[in-house]
Amino acid sequence: MTRVPIINESPFDLPAYATPQSAGLDLRAHLAEPLELAPLEQQIVGTGLKIALPQGLEAQVRPRSGLAAKYGITVLNAPGTIDADYRGEIGVILVNLSKEAYTLQPGERIAQLVIATYSQVAWELTAELNETSRGVSGFGSTGKQ
Repeated sequence: MTRVPIINESPFDLPAYATPQSAGLDLRAHLAEPLELAPLEQQIVGTGLKIALPQGLEAQVRPRSGLAAKYGITVLNAPGTIDADYRGEIGVILVNLSKEAYTLQPGERIAQLVIATYSQVAWELTAELNETSRGVSGFGSTGKQ
């Protein structure tokens, strides 16, 4: 398991995996008081957390399925990417896609954080690409099932 330095400026516990096989860690709203999100309103909600990821890792901020399914609250730029060289507070861009206002509570779980490895590439300019069985077939080309 990789150790990652973290600063917690919130009164809440550090993000933790809910189960042994969980991929995401829950992020909580670092709020002094409840925050109402009107329909179609977006807000950046702080978490009070700052991290120092090792080179080769990134953090992805993803929606929580329960908030999205039950209340229409989701992460606007999902997944949001936190690069290894970012040292500021983790913020979550939430949007209310429902027809009703939703009130976020201090400490409420608002998103998930997934840590992943990544690779950087070097472009190699070419006049043509190798052939594949799929070729140029795009959106929906592999069928509905």
